[in-house]
Amino acid sequence: MPNAAPVTPPSAPSSQGVFVIAELSANHNGSIERAEQIVRAAADAGADAVKLQTYTADTMTIPCDNEYFRIKGTLWEGRTLHDLYQEAHTPWEWTPRLMALAKDLGMDCFSTPFDATAVDFLEDCNVSRYKVASFELVDTPLLKKIAATGKPVILSTGMATLAEIDEAVRALRENGAGELTLLKCTSAYPAPAEEANLRTIPHLAHAFGCKAGLSDHTMGSAVAVAAVALGAAMVEKHFTLARADGGPDGSFSMEPAEFKQMVQDIRTAEKALGAVCYDLTDKQKESKVFRRSLFVVRDIRAGEPFTPENVRSIRPGYGLPPRCLPIVLGRVAAYDIAYGTPLGWKGMGR
Repeated sequence: MPNAAPVTPPSAPSSQGVFVIAELSANHNGSIERAEQIVRAAADAGADAVKLQTYTADTMTIPCDNEYFRIKGTLWEGRTLHDLYQEAHTPWEWTPRLMALAKDLGMDCFSTPFDATAVDFLEDCNVSRYKVASFELVDTPLLKKIAATGKPVILSTGMATLAEIDEAVRALRENGAGELTLLKCTSAYPAPAEEANLRTIPHLAHAFGCKAGLSDHTMGSAVAVAAVALGAAMVEKHFTLARADGGPDGSFSMEPAEFKQMVQDIRTAEKALGAVCYDLTDKQKESKVFRRSLFVVRDIRAGEPFTPENVRSIRPGYGLPPRCLPIVLGRVAAYDIAYGTPLGWKGMGR
């Protein structure tokens, strides 16, 4: 069972706003210049941070091509793990340069470490926080190593059962991790929207007493914006200059214009969520006059009774409220009242 006392899940993002992450992943296609272009494009598109991945093919797996190491059933069908990671990895020596560029552009830059040596390297780079990939959620020694840095941790939960998430959260919290954010993730590339199960986001926040968000592999921005409406405090999307440029992750990544529109939609959704409120806004106060109210719709002489033929509930709202109509009918006019006059209590005799 979850190891935190249940708390009320957030009904809206924090006052700091939804933290939007552009995942560089393998979309640099082996070029530091392209990686820098992606960082600049992410800043221009409104990302709060750009995220790297810190591994080598040899820290991730072994160069073996037997059946256990061949990929099946994904867009990387037939490739060996070592071959894929050799192509996709980000050279570690790029990290300080990309971090400095992101900082100059007003963004954070952090990374996902995949083994203990990557954590040590990233500590030397003084990263602000750590991301744990869904596939590493079950690597308890790695979680403890990351937690010992005392820095904030973002944990993706793709493929994980509730019990596995609880075990990972315990490992992080019991070993000194800073603020924890859990990301709902569907580990498919790309992921179908119908498998997103976004209602899990507030449940994660409630069950583990922490922030929750979305690591999104669906195409487009609709799922990400919907997640914000459900209380997501963080959204992560893969980011590339152009899907047509290829690369291991290019086909399910967002292009700059799409990412920029998503960020704008997220910011609009944040504003729209607001708070529980029944007070009239200034614009609503202006519109209130167009409500229905009671008006005289035929000339009425003094002493004549009010009837359904000479009094009606119509727009605009300058007369008595429509709920008063049963009280008005049958009473008599105190004086002559002209057609088109809003009806008030002064115009009524007994």
